[in-house]
Amino acid sequence: MNMENQKIGFIGLGIMGAQMASHLRNAGHSLHVYTRSKPKAAHLISMGAKWCDSPKEIAQECDVIFTIVGFPDDVREVYLGENGLVANAKSNSILCDMTTSEPSLAIEIAEQAAQRQIETLDAPVSGGDTGAKNASLSIMVGGYKETFDRILPLFQLMGKNIVYQGKSGSGQHCKMCNQIAIAGTMMGMIEALRYAKQYGLCQKELLASISKGAAGSWSLDNLAPRIIAKDSSPGFLIKHFLKDMQIAAKESQSINMSVPVLSKTIEYYEKAAKSGGEDMGTQGLYMLWEENPHW
Repeated sequence: MNMENQKIGFIGLGIMGAQMASHLRNAGHSLHVYTRSKPKAAHLISMGAKWCDSPKEIAQECDVIFTIVGFPDDVREVYLGENGLVANAKSNSILCDMTTSEPSLAIEIAEQAAQRQIETLDAPVSGGDTGAKNASLSIMVGGYKETFDRILPLFQLMGKNIVYQGKSGSGQHCKMCNQIAIAGTMMGMIEALRYAKQYGLCQKELLASISKGAAGSWSLDNLAPRIIAKDSSPGFLIKHFLKDMQIAAKESQSINMSVPVLSKTIEYYEKAAKSGGEDMGTQGLYMLWEENPHW
């Protein structure tokens, strides 16, 4: 499949999707877009992308379709609904879900799509709004290797660290590992900054010392400065992080694996969401914890 001649569809133009789709359009690809709120597509339309009124229309028009939506229920509707992609896509087209979603759902989609000679990949991403903007995302991919190889040039327009993980569902399982690891680093970062404040340390100077040593992490580099600036704007929404962690906890439970750090992190992010923070960035937990020290 020569990607230069293919019509590409993109569904979901939120914080991540709008930036990712723009890289495809900037590379000169024919791009068709759909999102629930059409104003979010205005910039891409101004760049020459074609608006479609539904996932069904995208499916009927395009050869390769990327999706990055909110929750597993959204993925199920976009892919398996009556007007969804699987029921309406052309034979031999490729459907690639980049939402962080349930591994079992990725497998279900792959099985139903295969019955119609449609190829699928599950390819969740990591790197937040910064990675989406800079086309430096980590992309972890499950599905057939041959399908992965065919659309690798498109992945390379959106990310820098692109790794094939294995059969359908493997991309999502890899993302669960990513979120389990992030859960610990997020809590550690927030606790460190709270400790520093309580003992009168300058948080900026603290970061200068610890971010370049063994404590260094993506969270310290990208989110701690936002905390210090009292910026809770979302690069990644609390409600979406909570959704991811809950999926990881469910998958862990299914294999009788205890995840105590993940479980405690979920507890605190549930408190943050219930305190009105679900649409804050993940760093917003720090601000909400400061307002609710009894937590």
